[in-house]
Amino acid sequence: MASLFNRPAAPPRPLPRGEPPYDDSDEIDDGAAGKMSFLEHLDELRKRLIGSAIALGAGFLIALAFITPIFDFIMRPLYEKLPPDSHLIYTEPTEAFMLRLKIAALVGAMLAVPVIMWQLWLFISPGLYKHEKRFAVPFILMSTVFFAGGAVFSHYVVFPWAWVFLASFSTDYLLMMPKISSVFSLYAKMILAFGVIFEMPTVVFFLARMGLVTARFLARHLKYAVLIIFIAAAILTPTGDVVTQSLMAGPMFGLYLLSIGIAWVFGKRKPRDSQTGNA
Repeated sequence: MASLFNRPAAPPRPLPRGEPPYDDSDEIDDGAAGKMSFLEHLDELRKRLIGSAIALGAGFLIALAFITPIFDFIMRPLYEKLPPDSHLIYTEPTEAFMLRLKIAALVGAMLAVPVIMWQLWLFISPGLYKHEKRFAVPFILMSTVFFAGGAVFSHYVVFPWAWVFLASFSTDYLLMMPKISSVFSLYAKMILAFGVIFEMPTVVFFLARMGLVTARFLARHLKYAVLIIFIAAAILTPTGDVVTQSLMAGPMFGLYLLSIGIAWVFGKRKPRDSQTGNA
């Protein structure tokens, strides 16, 4: 992070004939992050953490106000996919009450994602060039939409399949009677994991716009990406079974291909000064 904030201004490059003179609007603002001290960076981080905490608290209260329909929305489909005569159970007196608070916290965090992304942008923006700061709105929109897409994909596709697979091991003498706290812990981990994984196109978009990655680089390292994807799926999958790992690795590979297309369309173009200048 220190290297980002202390990044020097881009020097003027030799321009080919016909291009406008160098514009210093791409330089980092004077008095911004380049001149901020370490303590000022910490103070800025504190402000952004406080803003994110307020957003999380507000989201938690909103979710808590609608906790009954949210609780049924999450837990009832899981109960309906259990084997016959099986139930969701809790063994501690406060377990069901705490589960509602945990659900409200998870939903509140998802509601607060746009504000958290905005706070993250405010924290890193002082270290960006002026032309890079124009991507604030795309960053917030893309990060929010892709995170929500990952959560929706986990809720409607991956977790139900994983749940049915795990419940299929019941026999005449083995009956699945899962605790609600364990069920929700698995559900929340998968929601958050897929939300983070689906941010891959957003990250690649901004790295490509800044010239740090290219579509050719991503395509050339496709075989290594596949290996990393399956390793990441094995690490991030809470259940550890092959079915769930494949359901996570498949979308990750699709997102990587999408990221290649995004880098090709929105990537930073190299200036053609060598050919034009020698004409």
